Amino acid sequence: MAFHGRSATHCSTGRNQSGRRAPGRIHPNGGARKTGLVPRCRLPIRSGPASRPVRARFPGPYGIVSGPLYGDAMAARTKSAKDRPSYRCTECGWTTAKWLGRCPECQAWGTVEEYGAPAVRTTAAGRVSTAALPIGQVDGRQATARTTGVDELDRVLGGGLVPGAVVLLAGEPGVGKSTLLLDVAAKAASDDHRTLYITGEESASQVRLRADRIKALNDHLYLAAETDLSAVLGHLDAVKPSLLVLDSVQTVASPEIDGAPGGMAQVREVAGALIRASKERGMSTLLVGHVTKDGAIAGPRLLEHLVDVVLSFEGDRHARLRLVRGVKNRYGATDEVGCFELHDEGITGLADPSGLFLTRRDVAVPGTCLTVTLEGRRPLVAEVQALTVDSQIPSPRRTTSGLETSRVSMMLAVLEQRGRITALGKRDIYSATVGGVKLSEPAADLAIALALASAASDTPLPKNLVAIGEVGLAGEVRRVTGVQRRLAEAHRLGFTHALVPTDPGRVPAGMKVTEVADMGDALRVLPRGRRAQAPREE
Repeated sequence: MAFHGRSATHCSTGRNQSGRRAPGRIHPNGGARKTGLVPRCRLPIRSGPASRPVRARFPGPYGIVSGPLYGDAMAARTKSAKDRPSYRCTECGWTTAKWLGRCPECQAWGTVEEYGAPAVRTTAAGRVSTAALPIGQVDGRQATARTTGVDELDRVLGGGLVPGAVVLLAGEPGVGKSTLLLDVAAKAASDDHRTLYITGEESASQVRLRADRIKALNDHLYLAAETDLSAVLGHLDAVKPSLLVLDSVQTVASPEIDGAPGGMAQVREVAGALIRASKERGMSTLLVGHVTKDGAIAGPRLLEHLVDVVLSFEGDRHARLRLVRGVKNRYGATDEVGCFELHDEGITGLADPSGLFLTRRDVAVPGTCLTVTLEGRRPLVAEVQALTVDSQIPSPRRTTSGLETSRVSMMLAVLEQRGRITALGKRDIYSATVGGVKLSEPAADLAIALALASAASDTPLPKNLVAIGEVGLAGEVRRVTGVQRRLAEAHRLGFTHALVPTDPGRVPAGMKVTEVADMGDALRVLPRGRRAQAPREE
């Protein structure tokens, strides 16, 4: 065995005869660069029968030292690595080979704990529970939806609750989730179908008080306050309900899983256990979900994939209107919207909610314009209001409520450049909707522009007028989807005049429809006598 350098060095420690570690970098070929550094030794190649162990001999400061070969050392190292403990996050289940103070998956601090190395397992083929059948021979009557007793919720669900379906209803605090589901639980209970309401956020007496207020009492509605998953499963065995309402999934925890209630691991375990119970029993389940400050559902994203239906409960806390939107639905369309009105006596469905978004007046007022928006498949007539006043500060205010600020700013730029209205740039502008409705679709652009132009000129638009259309930066009015449905809804409510883009299709009988190609055509609806008062560029 050859060595290079000025002194011999122990192979495993890399120290010279003086006991100090040799400085420098070891050359890949086993020697050192010509700098006087001491290299590692080269290991001999195994030879001889495979059964006879071969050991290498290394010269050391106290004589010849023998040790295992490189391959044997690596095999022993690999074997010890298998027995080495790993670390796992108690919140999300993320695993790592070393301890960390913060889990990089869920960003939780102090949740990474040591546990044994997981064993490698393989799943063999087993006995099937039911034989596979051609899809035409599968009985679909078992998945027939049953009504909840609330028509607006049935509209969003696609006809009602399917046996074995799991529905997740998420919304901000105070929007009315518990009130709605308590009303559903009472109306869905009957002699043949029991309902079990599990609350984890309130006591049973508090829920009883709310049931008295909204008149949600039923002899077949069972109520329990539990936060333990095993206790919830015990109630299912005792009551045998057809409908389970859990308020909420973030407050129930399993004793078998580490972590606080509401953590990712707990939410995954609770949701998985309830989904399995629902499928095995043919029981419909309604889960209440919390949301974060960003509006996303709290917990792992896997929760939305596991459930069958995801509903979003929206609404301004200071307004009466509440909207239930379908985000995911395995049994129906996801473009349906249910409208509800929240009041002191509870929550009721609104078959015709357009009255909440309109202001009935005998005299036309400047700065108001009506439009028809589509919430899912449902057309709703909404009112846009605008107000302009002289600004007292160098930078004029731009305040919106129920409208997107960016879209209002675009309409202001189009009116100034394409409509030649210069009175808007130096004035404070306030724009809003009526009834708490939020208009985000481009079909409301024309109504926003006309309301701003009417406010700037202090000229009211003609009565019974609706404006529908998207406005581009070049001033053109573009076509939008569902024009015929929008016009039919406006005609049903008594509106007789509409501004629409070109080629609107079939028009309701008795309704005057004016096609506009750009903002110049649309601004002609302002009365000529008052329109001249608006400051315009020549």
